[in-house]
Amino acid sequence: MGPETHHADHNPIRENDTPETKLCAHCRQQKPAGEFLRRTGRRAGKSSRRGACRDCRRLRKQLESSSDEATDVPHSPAAMLPPGQSGIPPEVTPPAEIPKRRTKRPLPDLPPKPEGPDASVLKPTRQGIIRMRGRTDKGRRWQQETDLETAVTLVREHAAVVVNRHTIRRVYSNKSFRRYILQRDRNICHFCGEYGDTIDHLLPRAKGGHTTPANCVCACNVCNQTKASLSLDEFMESFDDD
Repeated sequence: MGPETHHADHNPIRENDTPETKLCAHCRQQKPAGEFLRRTGRRAGKSSRRGACRDCRRLRKQLESSSDEATDVPHSPAAMLPPGQSGIPPEVTPPAEIPKRRTKRPLPDLPPKPEGPDASVLKPTRQGIIRMRGRTDKGRRWQQETDLETAVTLVREHAAVVVNRHTIRRVYSNKSFRRYILQRDRNICHFCGEYGDTIDHLLPRAKGGHTTPANCVCACNVCNQTKASLSLDEFMESFDDD
């Protein structure tokens, strides 16, 4: 028997590897992931990159510096186009020039219900709590206490499964949940339909909302920050009045 041969094309693709291409939020073109700056801080990671490509960022800085030196420099959307392109696609116009149009969209479908007993079997312990288990992004187990109402909501909205009548288990880690929401919504903001790479709660946590597939949607930075602690109806009505 001859020596074993190894083929490079059999290497598995890891789930968390950096994507090969990414859609630029400004010029709306698919570009290599290396054309986007990596995020820093809490959202830093192998696959977390900024929404605008390097060309759009450089052109924006040039436009801003030019406007500071001469007030007659037109703020044309064409200046945001990458080199070698002509024409002004409507998607290229900066949000500051044309207000975002927000329309109510149908709520996303829930993922398939995880196997396990129904939430109706849950009962608090003698201390009046429900035990909640889960795993961190690195796979380490954790456990904390919660109340019966929260536990029932998490199970009914497909974010947890019943282990026994006193215990539930979270289905997603933080990273896997974020990845699921962005893939489910195809990186399209639920509120304005533009590119989005953040997660927003339809009912804010400050008003009793939970991090579940039924209560979370993809959102762009502008909509996420503008909505803040408003409920979905309050947020949409505030733009109807403008």
